[in-house]
Amino acid sequence: MSKFWSPFVKDLVPYVPGEQPKLTRLVKLNTNENPYGPSPKAIAAMQAELGDSLRLYPDPNGERLKQAVADYYGVRPEQVFVGNGSDEVLAHAFHGLFQHGRPLLFPDVTYSFYPVYCGLYGIDFEAIPLDEEFRIRVEDYARPNGGIVFPNPNAPTGRLLPLEAVERLLQGSPDSVVLVDEAYIDFGGDSAIALIDQYPNLLVTQTLSKSRSLAGLRVGLAVGHVELIEALERIKNSFNSYPLDRMAIAGAAAAFEDRAWFEETRARVIASRAALVEGLEAQGFAVLPSAANFVFARHPAKDAGQLAAGLREQGVIVRHFKQPRIAQYLRITVGTPEQNQALLDALKSL
Repeated sequence: MSKFWSPFVKDLVPYVPGEQPKLTRLVKLNTNENPYGPSPKAIAAMQAELGDSLRLYPDPNGERLKQAVADYYGVRPEQVFVGNGSDEVLAHAFHGLFQHGRPLLFPDVTYSFYPVYCGLYGIDFEAIPLDEEFRIRVEDYARPNGGIVFPNPNAPTGRLLPLEAVERLLQGSPDSVVLVDEAYIDFGGDSAIALIDQYPNLLVTQTLSKSRSLAGLRVGLAVGHVELIEALERIKNSFNSYPLDRMAIAGAAAAFEDRAWFEETRARVIASRAALVEGLEAQGFAVLPSAANFVFARHPAKDAGQLAAGLREQGVIVRHFKQPRIAQYLRITVGTPEQNQALLDALKSL
């Protein structure tokens, strides 16, 4: 431990992101990136920002992007918050909405950044077990808490909690914030944003990294009651007054405005997911129902770690988590039909 560290730093266990290998010509199916590029209109909007105006600060409030999100979802701009990827938005929510002295609740198999934020901000938490089929049991969350957070669809399982179940969960905890992390919602679910006017304790976060193919741009957002959004704005303006640059604001707004490209590429991913599941099941894999742009699969006769290593030797990278309940599962990103076939061919040879 460095003598210069603040005391709490030595106890932090940081998040470990999926590998970004330096090698080329890999079939990269480990980080849930969209195989289809961003909207051409988004690229054109970002290129238009490349010029002398970069000497000027961007709009600190990202008003153009907030308006585009508001228009898309039929909400008011003051119900929208934007930041550097949904991870930063989540961090502000943990910091500003979950420090109440009672434990935060989230699933035991879920996005592994949640316990990291709890460590960073000194938040107690309870990991609530998913059932034996890796589903969230709404009734397990109807207990005293300092907040609830979960991805929907869940990651890394891909399972979707239907909107009526989300509503029951909200009704069970009216006095604490329920944060629904919708990084993958566009690949198979209905957004809880439809419920924000009914539930002042609901905050929904989303990212442009997945369904809008802008992982390299780092743009995330939250939609909720104006009082929740104000808390996030207070945290943001005490931390980073200009979070989104000019290109991010322009590109993200254009991505929301280009509905045709979004619908076309989303449909292609969904179709490829169905074909990938069929191909995996034909080779004996058990695949959880997925509403995301990835699948969670295990083979009853093959060790997942050995499969991941064998795939890597053939230039195919998937994600293998080593936590006890999921150590025999592989999380496989849905790629192009050609990438998916390369994965299936490599598995067949193993």
